[in-house]
Amino acid sequence: MSKLLIKIGQNSKIAFRSKINSKKRNKVLKDFCSLIIKNKQKIISENKKDIKFAKSKKLKENLIKRLSLNLEKITSMIKSINTVIKFKDPVDVELSKWKRPNGLKIKRVTIPIGVIGVIYESRPNVTADVSTLCFKSGNCVILRGGSEAYFSNKILANLFRQSLKKNNINMNFVQFIESKDRKLVDFMLSKMNHYIDVIIPRGGKNLVKKVQDLSSVPVIGHLEGVCHTYIDKDANIRMAKKIIINAKLRNTSICGATETLLIHKKNSKFVNNILQELKENGCEIYADSKIKKLYLGNTKIVNEKMWSKEFLSAKISVKLVKDIYEAISHINKHGTMHTDAIITKNKKSAKLFIKNVKSSIAIHNSSTQFADGGEFGFGGEVGISTNKLPPRGPVGLNQLVSYKYEIYGSGQIRN
Repeated sequence: MSKLLIKIGQNSKIAFRSKINSKKRNKVLKDFCSLIIKNKQKIISENKKDIKFAKSKKLKENLIKRLSLNLEKITSMIKSINTVIKFKDPVDVELSKWKRPNGLKIKRVTIPIGVIGVIYESRPNVTADVSTLCFKSGNCVILRGGSEAYFSNKILANLFRQSLKKNNINMNFVQFIESKDRKLVDFMLSKMNHYIDVIIPRGGKNLVKKVQDLSSVPVIGHLEGVCHTYIDKDANIRMAKKIIINAKLRNTSICGATETLLIHKKNSKFVNNILQELKENGCEIYADSKIKKLYLGNTKIVNEKMWSKEFLSAKISVKLVKDIYEAISHINKHGTMHTDAIITKNKKSAKLFIKNVKSSIAIHNSSTQFADGGEFGFGGEVGISTNKLPPRGPVGLNQLVSYKYEIYGSGQIRN
């Protein structure tokens, strides 16, 4: 087991030494798209094996939904890769330069991070997104997908490696760990710091917590997406209803789905109207005592723990707040610094909210489901980071580089 991973790590380090120009990198990505198009029925066939396995293991419906691939999702995958191809090369970009009084010339220039380890669950599109973004930014990637998506991940990783081989580039820029042994993850986290520069976990709370607890390698990740939508006293209620239906129910299984709805007390008369719309769309309501009194339909009472719960299903917790300050306080206490939104016509209130919630993404008059690298115009994402240190929010191409200082002298010595 350890020999397998050390060999993978060594392969990545060797591959990373290869310097590939932007034109060649884009050619690899174009060929990857062609191979996906050519093999799309085979990809769907491999994905069906994973879905059969997931159902036999009685995986939750939201995980099976994330796992499933169809022609529409494959088209979306190709679209993401083509978007990334169009981006400028993020490596060797001069961020700033200046000259010191002693004549030293200093430049700050972007460089690749190195070898990125990605541990992820369910979504096979992550294999394509991550491989694309890491390669375009000059990084190598070691992929450890979940056993529930084994066949889907394997075929996509192999297609990328075929594209590398076709272009006479070291195939080990992208490596997929084919063993399903869970002990490999522990070894990868605790014993691979000589080979892996950054670990990015994408999955549920248990996976991310395990990574953060065990990793001897720096981690970019988020624990959960406990996202909020706050309907302010000056909200357009028609707009608010439309946004909250989308924010909660468009796709309940993503980390950008709203889990808690906060309503200003001045909108008490609209509570029935708003919640009935959610109920009619199949959403289960968990209400605080004030909302329970106002709403005529069936609700369950919310307990303190539920304010910090990521449902990832058609359930929502609802609270009546006295003002915007209580809304911000609630979000900063129970949220996970992922994505939070305010619905209001009042620009001062919007600014107050956006500047004071601790979220990595703060939104005015729109759905929290826009918390996505593709929707940001990044072409995709390796994940969404809720770390306080950068990168924060969607981690796309330009977040997968570091920088160095280049100093050019003419014989200067320090006094």
